[in-house]
Amino acid sequence: MGDGDAGSKLRTEFFFCFDTLRACRRLNRKIFIMARASARHILVADEATCLKLKADIEGGTDFAAVAKEHSTCPSGRSGGDLGEFGPGQMVKEFDTVVFNEALNTVHGPVQTQFGYHLLEITSRSE
Repeated sequence: MGDGDAGSKLRTEFFFCFDTLRACRRLNRKIFIMARASARHILVADEATCLKLKADIEGGTDFAAVAKEHSTCPSGRSGGDLGEFGPGQMVKEFDTVVFNEALNTVHGPVQTQFGYHLLEITSRSE
């Protein structure tokens, strides 16, 4: 193998690595630009309680106050605030509601393995 062959092989490997790196950067950019949402929730053990709390909120009771008093999730202490998250960071049932339903509306009951939830989507970017 002559020096020309080694140089050619090195250039080929360099360009392959460079093209792979460029493709990874494009993929990462898409991942970082994906949809994001902020939401709050109330978690309770049974559907009947969830429905009653939803009626209370729809009747004018403050969501955060209900979360603080009734939610069994630690987020209840902060009014049910879950912060910002992307698709796949929460359970599937959450994602379905949060990334498809109307903003600033109380949704639920939503059943998960943890119990029954009321969800309010406070913001979403796509």
